[in-house]
Amino acid sequence: MNGKQKLSRRSVLQAGGSAIGGLGLAQLLEAQERSDQRPSADNPSVIFVWLPGGPPHMEMYDLKPDAPEDYRGIYKPIGTKVPGMDICELFPLQAKVADKFNIIRSVHHNFADHGGGHKRFLTGRVPATPTGTINDAPCVGSIAFKKLEEYVNPNGLCNYVVLGNSRVNSVDTFAFGSAYLGNETHPFNVSGDPNSETFKVQNLSLNAGLFEERLNDRVSLLSGLDSLRKDVETSGLLDSMDTFNQRAISMITSSEAHKAFDLSHESDELRDRYGRHEWGQRAILARRLVEAGVPWVTIVMENPYVSGITMPDWGVYNWDSHAVNCHLFRDAEVRFPIYDQVVSAMIEDLYDRGLDKRVMLVVTGEFGRTPRINERPGTKSKVMQPGRDHWPNSMSFIVSGGGMRTGQVIGETNTRGEEPVKRPLSPNDLWASVYKHLGINFDDAFPDFGGRPMPILPFGDCIDELDPVA
Repeated sequence: MNGKQKLSRRSVLQAGGSAIGGLGLAQLLEAQERSDQRPSADNPSVIFVWLPGGPPHMEMYDLKPDAPEDYRGIYKPIGTKVPGMDICELFPLQAKVADKFNIIRSVHHNFADHGGGHKRFLTGRVPATPTGTINDAPCVGSIAFKKLEEYVNPNGLCNYVVLGNSRVNSVDTFAFGSAYLGNETHPFNVSGDPNSETFKVQNLSLNAGLFEERLNDRVSLLSGLDSLRKDVETSGLLDSMDTFNQRAISMITSSEAHKAFDLSHESDELRDRYGRHEWGQRAILARRLVEAGVPWVTIVMENPYVSGITMPDWGVYNWDSHAVNCHLFRDAEVRFPIYDQVVSAMIEDLYDRGLDKRVMLVVTGEFGRTPRINERPGTKSKVMQPGRDHWPNSMSFIVSGGGMRTGQVIGETNTRGEEPVKRPLSPNDLWASVYKHLGINFDDAFPDFGGRPMPILPFGDCIDELDPVA
């Protein structure tokens, strides 16, 4: 193999697993290092919006008005700014910016449990077990963190931030774990409500006992940011502190990091446009963080019944719209307008600020919902109500920014929304395009716990339709 040849995933797979073992990790990594993957823009970033529970594709982006009544649901498709692209009638704001995003309707996989679905979608690997959310392979955010770890944010910010409610404080809740990449690639979690007047980033302060023990009282939080920064830099403390505390020190001592988390710098008009609730204000915060140079920000948009919105008996805290959990349509009539407002505002804002080439936005859950509607008594409502169950065979989601061509519908499902009939794709194909945007070679490998080289993506390839516009 000469120095200009690329060791591709296909060549490894075609040669068989024994070829990987025979090549050796050092040689494999050396070959992969020669395969240069350039980012699609300077300082590329990703905002990943995670909708846990499984959004109902046939109510959102893949409506089937001609399907039988027990499949098609009650909502009508509406036209958008893009001729031929129809979406749910509850998404009028997205309809106005449809030329700035793509709908993907043909991603599918085989894991119908939330745990298996989370792991399958978020790692790009077939998980060892079909249930549970403890990863045996790294989450995509941790992979990006690891590959970009040499990038030092000039504003002192961490390279990987997750925003959500208190459930994000455990990486295992949503299969965000890093597996063999180690805890140092876990995200910096922010679980406060940015809509609250008392909002603060709880992790931007260090335990007083830690300071007393490790700094020998030489540094006081009360001495101000400048003196703290000077003492930390001259004491050699960072060399001995663990990764999490290093991140906290960097952010505590950076006025720019504090500014990035301060929503008071945003106009009331813009904050109102996003929505004065947790989802909306976290979305603004995500934009501020990527604007400040954070390469990967995940937002968990789970429970819309927050920031003063009361959850009724027929509502559910996440996107898991079983009939026993919620009334599919009544819940959607609260959830969808909030979602529509936030997502359309994010897309508009990224384009208005000229961030559309640098920042890729991905908005998805782990799978779709059963094409056929069923009715069950609600656990809370105690009355019969419609719902849909888990369905990984087909799903729909949107992507925007990243310099990509937009205004496209990619893929198609059959007349009942059951499975792809055009352009079938897997989660890996999405991640290949995301990694390409970040300049990450997805042929690269990391050693697992046993020292075996594990490629970032064992299969899949970029979605050509998402390539940057030349």
